[in-house]
Amino acid sequence: MPTPWRPFASYNLWLQFAPPIGQERWHCDMKRGFTKARSREPLVATLLATDTTPQRIGLLAQRGVYEFHQDPLMLYRSDAVTKVAEILQLNQESAVVQERVISILKNYYSNPILFGKNIIKLSRGDEGFPEPILIEQGNYQFNLFAAIDCIFKEQDGTLHILDFKTGQTDFDRRQAYVYLLAASFLYPTQPAVASFYNLENQKWSDPITATASHLNAFQIEMARISQQHQKDLQRYRHSPSEFKRIFPPNPGINCQYCPFNSICSFSELEVSA
Repeated sequence: MPTPWRPFASYNLWLQFAPPIGQERWHCDMKRGFTKARSREPLVATLLATDTTPQRIGLLAQRGVYEFHQDPLMLYRSDAVTKVAEILQLNQESAVVQERVISILKNYYSNPILFGKNIIKLSRGDEGFPEPILIEQGNYQFNLFAAIDCIFKEQDGTLHILDFKTGQTDFDRRQAYVYLLAASFLYPTQPAVASFYNLENQKWSDPITATASHLNAFQIEMARISQQHQKDLQRYRHSPSEFKRIFPPNPGINCQYCPFNSICSFSELEVSA
């Protein structure tokens, strides 16, 4: 039987609703509108299907880590970085992507943080949507999606959820809490921690934990976000002309980094003379 449709929530959706503290001026809710409400429009669909440079770097970096651990002898090879680069077909990528990803591969080869770990799960990064986790919050049911990069088991049996980062993005603890919430359903009898590791600057965050009461609070928040998002979608379907009021824009310098700037009437792009 096909899986019944249900409202959903995820860290990505939460991020589209509310940015991390300190990044409010960069946030634009209209991006959520394009991504979630107008995704089937041809122009929007084309943009969504095209990775931005940061997205491409992140995907290839994740895939690179995955490939380093598929062959038990790979990390012992002197040409491991070259071999993984060939598997990733980096020669078909832009110069910027090639340079950044090669640097990431060299970093990981010199400091393979998962080497010798009891890896439970390691994502390639291109598997698509993970299996949904059904959550019941009162009378409300929704699917929680959590695309976890890596899970390994510590020596004391604790599950360690690890999320890989690239670029200069700060770690957002909310993402860790969403993953810990997911783990409480996927592995209900096992303690878990979460952390972030930046593959470019090789910075590893401190482990993040959550009590049962904390996880319950995040579950309530995810249910609220799921419900509000569905209300916004219903409003838009009923009144498409209200798009800019349902998903208000925040034009400014951030527009130059937005994947929808070519089709957004509110986009503010600098025009060189």
